[in-house]
Amino acid sequence: MRFWVFLWLALVLAVVAMLAIQLPPPGSFRLASGPRGGAYEAEARKYAQILERDGIHVDIAETAGSVENAEVIDQGQVDAAFVQGGIPVDSERAEALGNVFFEPVVFLVRDEAIIPRNPSQWRNLRINSGAPGSGTAAAFRDFEAAVGLAYEDNTHLSIAYADAAAALLAGELDIAVYVAPIDAPYLVAAYHEPALRVLELEYVEAISRRLSYASVVTVPAGGMSLDPVLPPRPVDLIALQARLLVRPDMHPALVNRLTMAAIELHGARGIITNPGVFPGIEGTGLTVNNTARQLILEGPTTWHNWLPYWIAAQINRVLLLLLPFFFIVVPLLRLLPLAYGYAMRWRVWHHYPEIQQIELDLGKDPGITELDQMRVQLQDLDDKLAALRLPPAYRQVQYDARLHLELVQKRIAEMKSAA
Repeated sequence: MRFWVFLWLALVLAVVAMLAIQLPPPGSFRLASGPRGGAYEAEARKYAQILERDGIHVDIAETAGSVENAEVIDQGQVDAAFVQGGIPVDSERAEALGNVFFEPVVFLVRDEAIIPRNPSQWRNLRINSGAPGSGTAAAFRDFEAAVGLAYEDNTHLSIAYADAAAALLAGELDIAVYVAPIDAPYLVAAYHEPALRVLELEYVEAISRRLSYASVVTVPAGGMSLDPVLPPRPVDLIALQARLLVRPDMHPALVNRLTMAAIELHGARGIITNPGVFPGIEGTGLTVNNTARQLILEGPTTWHNWLPYWIAAQINRVLLLLLPFFFIVVPLLRLLPLAYGYAMRWRVWHHYPEIQQIELDLGKDPGITELDQMRVQLQDLDDKLAALRLPPAYRQVQYDARLHLELVQKRIAEMKSAA
C-alpha cells in the first residue's frame, strides 16, 4: 500500500513541478520602439504602463525605426517590436500579434507654397523623407515608385520629425513627410501652426492601390480641432498599418498580456478608426500568434476571472500537459498492479516446467537410481520455493507449489516402495 501512495505522490509532485517550471512567464521582455520622441516610443511607454500592473517590466529599445526593428527581431535581440506595414520580416523568426493602429502618410507644406497635388509632378523639391532605417524612408521609396518618381528627381533630407516643422517654416524644406499616428504630438503641434498646411493629394485611392499594404482613411472635418476647425473639410490620406510583432518562442503569458494591452489601447473608436478594427489579424503579412488570435477573436475566457493571468493565459497548454497524464499515465497506473502481481507469481511459476518434466519422467517407469535423482531435484526446488520472500497477498501461490512438490515426492516414495 505504501508503494502506491508514494508512487501517486511522486507523480503528482512531478506534474506540479512541470507546471511550476513551464507556466510562470519571465518578469520582463525587450520591446523595440523607434527613435526617442517618436510615435512608436510613445506607444511603447503606454504598453509599459499597462504591463506594469501585472509586474511585467518592459525594456524599451530605442531604434532608428521600423526597418531596424525588423532587423533586431530577426536577429533575436528583442522579444517584440513595432514594425510598419510593408517592411519585410522573416516569417520564421517573427509572428504577428496583429495590426494595432493606422499610420497615415501626411505631407506638410508651407501655406503659401505652390506644390502640385499630383505627386507624379514633383520635381526639384526638398523633401524630408525619413532617416535611414526608418519606416518613413522605406514607405516613401515605395511611394515614389508607385507615383512614377525617380529618387534623383528631388532632394531628400532626413530631419527629425520634431524639427521638420521648424525647417519648413524656415524655408529649408518644401515638403515634410510623416508616417505616424494622426494624433502624434509633433503633428498636432504642426496642425495648429497657421503658416503650415496638410497637402491634400489627388488620386489617393489610385496611389493606395499601387501599394499592396496601404489603404485610405478619411480625417473628418474638425477631427483634429474644432476651434479652429482642423481640417476645414474631410481629407483622404494614404494609410499604413503598424504591426506589433513577437518572437515565435515568446512566452504565451506575455503574448496574452501584450494582446490585452493592445485591445485596451487600440480597440476603441478613434479619429480615423471604428471600434473593433484594432487589433486586427488580417493583412499582417505574417503568421498570427495563436494566443493573440484567440484573444482578439473571442476575448478573454472566464478563466481570467478565477485564475492568475499567467495560468488563465495558458489553459490550453495546461490541458495539453495534463491530457497525457489522464489518458496515458492513469491507464498505465491501473496496469501496474496487474504487472506487479504477475511478476510475483512468475517467481513461483517459472519452476513449474521442471516439476512437469519430473512428472513426465515418472510415467516412463524409472529405476531406483533415477527416482533418487528426482527426489533430490524436487528437494532442491522445494528449498528454492521456501526461500522466496513474497508479499502476503502472493504467498498462496508459493504454498500451492510446495504442496504440489510434496505430492510428487509422495508418488516417488510409493514407486520406490513398490520397486
